[in-house]
Amino acid sequence: MKRAPRILTGIGITLVGAALFFFFALAPIVDRILNRVTGDPLPPVPQDLLAFHQSLAVADLHADQLLWPRDLLDRASHGHVDLPRLISGNVALQVFSVVSKTPRGLNYERNSDETDNVTLLGAAQRWPMPTWRSLRARALYQAEKLRDAERRSDGALRVIRSRDDVARVLRERAGGKMVVGALLAAEGLQILEGNLANVDTLYDAGYRMLGLTHFFDNEVAGSAHGVTKGGLTSLGRDVIRRMEALSIFVDVAHASPQTIDDVLAMATRPVVVSHTGVRATCPGTRNLSDDQLRRIARTGGVVGIGFWAAAVCDIAPASIARAIMHAVSVAGIDHVALGSDFDGSTVTRFDASGLAHVTQALRAGGMADTDIGKVMGGNVARLFSNSLPTQ
Repeated sequence: MKRAPRILTGIGITLVGAALFFFFALAPIVDRILNRVTGDPLPPVPQDLLAFHQSLAVADLHADQLLWPRDLLDRASHGHVDLPRLISGNVALQVFSVVSKTPRGLNYERNSDETDNVTLLGAAQRWPMPTWRSLRARALYQAEKLRDAERRSDGALRVIRSRDDVARVLRERAGGKMVVGALLAAEGLQILEGNLANVDTLYDAGYRMLGLTHFFDNEVAGSAHGVTKGGLTSLGRDVIRRMEALSIFVDVAHASPQTIDDVLAMATRPVVVSHTGVRATCPGTRNLSDDQLRRIARTGGVVGIGFWAAAVCDIAPASIARAIMHAVSVAGIDHVALGSDFDGSTVTRFDASGLAHVTQALRAGGMADTDIGKVMGGNVARLFSNSLPTQ
């Protein structure tokens, strides 16, 4: 009989240990496993080329850092993005995209919306309880994480909401101040929870780019990785019209071919593909055809080329440059940019501090320096300066 208290004590200790592991260790472990830089360190970029890279206004259309348990202001030993590494990589403009839900067994071919990994990941990070049930709450919470980092950054990080904000960041950088402009985006409009009015809610929270779908179909549109892979729904068409009225960028990364067709048929503003590959250099479910590249360019939009294996097949800088140069040959030099997908559960050859390797690979591929400047950030700066809300 005296053994019972000892057994109960042992069970209690085990439960406490499991709880401590869940709340303090699980999310960092998952982060380290999924977001990695692989391979031997790349050779240093020559000083003359590094100086050229430092003269550019570098921009990246997609990173998922806000999902993970890392302080954006601290340099981490893993993952891809934080403010110190953005500054080291000479990034002027970084799009931070919010992930609200991913299915278990995630794959590129077919996923339903019936399961979710982010509930557990958020709970393990002690996100507020409303986020455990509401995708909209998750989007608003991650937006607040970015604003909190801005407040604590002593002016080094600026959340961009308007053309004036872009101009201010670029002007201060031209004057020698190393500031980074951060634009808030989302992957998948399941965060609307079926309510058109939530487009305005997201706008008020600072969102200026919205991806219609992620890895599953939702109430707005079909995903390239979904079950039906359909196009825009009736709600989706209303959402596009409201987004355009508010000057929010429509992002068709992860969208099904039918959704892309439907968006391009009704778009009156530039359409964005924040992170993708091109089929000509790397065949893949969500990589763009040459025809899609041309039609997106005709809207005045920009296509961000990714750095991960499914986008470029071989993740070496030369492969990224090859995909970029093909996209330029089809869409035109004014319509191609970087869309790294850093911290998107991706494995890459370098992190945000190593973006000069892309500059080096583009020059090695024969691209002119003026065109490199456009791809590395000039096109995104122009797009934001011309198409964000005026104030």
